[in-house]
Amino acid sequence: MQLVAKSDQTTGNQTYCSYVLRSNELVLAFTAPYSSKIEQTRSRMPHPGFLASDAHDFFDAHGLAVRALGILVDDANAAFRVSVENGAISILTPHVLADADLQGRVTISEVKLYGDVVLRFVSIDKFEGPFLPGYESVDALPLSCGLLRMDHAVGNVYKLLEAMKEIAGFTGFHEVAEFTSKDVGTPESGLNSVVLANHNEMVILPLNEPTYGTERRSQVQTYLQHNEGPGLQHLAFICNDIFSTVQEMQMRSHVGGFEFLSKPPPAYYKGLYDRLGSTTRHKSIIQQCEELGILVDKDERGLLLQIFTKPVGDRPTLFLEINERIDCMDEDGNGSTHEDGKISGKGRCDGFGKGNFAALFKMMEDYERTLDGTRS
Repeated sequence: MQLVAKSDQTTGNQTYCSYVLRSNELVLAFTAPYSSKIEQTRSRMPHPGFLASDAHDFFDAHGLAVRALGILVDDANAAFRVSVENGAISILTPHVLADADLQGRVTISEVKLYGDVVLRFVSIDKFEGPFLPGYESVDALPLSCGLLRMDHAVGNVYKLLEAMKEIAGFTGFHEVAEFTSKDVGTPESGLNSVVLANHNEMVILPLNEPTYGTERRSQVQTYLQHNEGPGLQHLAFICNDIFSTVQEMQMRSHVGGFEFLSKPPPAYYKGLYDRLGSTTRHKSIIQQCEELGILVDKDERGLLLQIFTKPVGDRPTLFLEINERIDCMDEDGNGSTHEDGKISGKGRCDGFGKGNFAALFKMMEDYERTLDGTRS
């Protein structure tokens, strides 16, 4: 992804450094505090309410992790007010950010999502800067692996129904899917999951809870222990050519890129012919997926191709998913209105890889065994 903006000591920010990457609609901001003993000044610090001491506490507890999940709304003031009125916990009251050098402004507000993760509401009024007012543009080498935007963001919690009711209550999101350990587990471990979405299903927030009493500790339980509580488990990015995207990412894996989980066994791909059919097109897709270790799932509206990285930090917590949805979205990754009148804004094929969960769990279990060989 291309570096597009920064806020650090070179821009006058003495409290933290923050670097922003962009690929089409996908925007990621990586932020880390300077020493908490440095006197903070607000003159060139873009984020209101940022405290270096709080940021240090966050890193001590969670390591490399997601702090804020930002969603674009029409009015960050109204989104905040309605959320709080319906039970959300206020983290940041609405603040208007302006830049003297650029016209327009951005309003941001935050409420608690789960654990130490916040849901950040962002509304833009004629602002055309690279990220937020106070960030400076960076003239960097254009880079792209073909990522389009966020597909979904998955959170791990202790009590699924309690978290689901709370989040649905203050957002108005509806349930679009649910899975139990029978659907997604292995004989060794499992999870329960519910998927929440906004009205047009452009914002998708699945939630997981661990199951207990299995031979091995659930991956969700492992996450909760190493993350020291609930948090964002993985980010799923959608692309329109997963084969070229994964090939590009694999080429960079030895120079600071991501490592993917090991490929599933050959039997997995042999079984795909029964699940997908043996058309010439499906044969070609399966062959390319087997070469790259990509998983495949199918529903009545299309195919979901997906692959997962190993954890991106030094704890078995945050990881990434790359996916492509075939036959149910346009070249920009957008869906359409179906005959039943339901808007499938994400073109999500109504699926989240249910048919792949057992294979994914087995791959994760194999990966965990490589960490110490004894975890149970």
